[in-house]
Amino acid sequence: MTTAPHPLLATAHALATGLLAPHAARVDQAGVPASHLDAIRRAGLLGVSAPKEYGGAGAPDAVAREIQEILAGACCSTWFVQTQHHSPVRLLAQSALPVRERLLGPLATGELLAGIAFAHVRAFPRVPVRVTAERDGWRFDGTVPWFTGWGLNDVMLLAGVSEADEVVFAFTEAREQPGLRASEPMRLAALTAARTVSLELDGLWLPDDAVVLHTPQEKFALVGRPRNTNASPAVFGVAYAALHVLEDAGESVTAGALRGRLDDVRGQVYALADHPVPYERVAERLALKTRSYDLMRAATTAAVVAEGGRAMGLDGTAQRLFREGMFLLVQGQTTDVRRAHLDALAQL
Repeated sequence: MTTAPHPLLATAHALATGLLAPHAARVDQAGVPASHLDAIRRAGLLGVSAPKEYGGAGAPDAVAREIQEILAGACCSTWFVQTQHHSPVRLLAQSALPVRERLLGPLATGELLAGIAFAHVRAFPRVPVRVTAERDGWRFDGTVPWFTGWGLNDVMLLAGVSEADEVVFAFTEAREQPGLRASEPMRLAALTAARTVSLELDGLWLPDDAVVLHTPQEKFALVGRPRNTNASPAVFGVAYAALHVLEDAGESVTAGALRGRLDDVRGQVYALADHPVPYERVAERLALKTRSYDLMRAATTAAVVAEGGRAMGLDGTAQRLFREGMFLLVQGQTTDVRRAHLDALAQL
């Protein structure tokens, strides 16, 4: 699976095999512990894509993708909490606003852990969170349906849409405060361990110097679209983990047949992810994404079949991977992704 000879890949493998995978069943039932995230921080993985001058590794995208595969395949719940951190880091690295100098260093080194509260912006023209200019800052009102890592994250990147259809991204502390209230952690079919809540915003005010991006919604949609049309590295991580279960069960022929197809699709997905124009070839990206889903579903189903009745125990690896795969089918889902996936399923 190696795509680049970077030292952080060996670090990620060691962390996955020595800590994350051995405790994944317990984490799935009990919750992601802060100690797991501390270990990821100490390993330097929270700053994999951050600029070196701010304490990050400045690693290529291919390395960052493979690290995400490794972590997701070992413990998807832990992966999901820490993966939230990388979007704020990348956005700060591209920003010229004052908040960059205040937060990029602490986020690049992992001194602070960030979560994200902006997936709802993709629901436009529906506006779950409205932002209004007020007193040299911005007022946020509405509901954030999903925020992962509550109680683990230090800061959050929050977004809303203005009456002028502008998207405003700003940082705030990831805690209850005037104008911000969290629900109880959600009980989910998969990744309950990731501590996901909804957030009620009622006049949360953030100053101008907390803003990291202020852009027309149309421009944001154009730039952000490829992130969701490309298959997530976690899909391949979970699929490969399921193939290991198959191999351990003595089903090497089935595992080998699926692995060859998975390797091929993975190569095509990542080649398109590196395409110099990220918002081109959308139909091809979506077709590959749905093919990736097909292979992940086949691999996790095969793992359950191979384990038989043992797979029904909540401590079983196969059923956990199966449920994690179900989660990845809808994680980051947009209207375009949903339509493409349903159309592909109708052709089976």
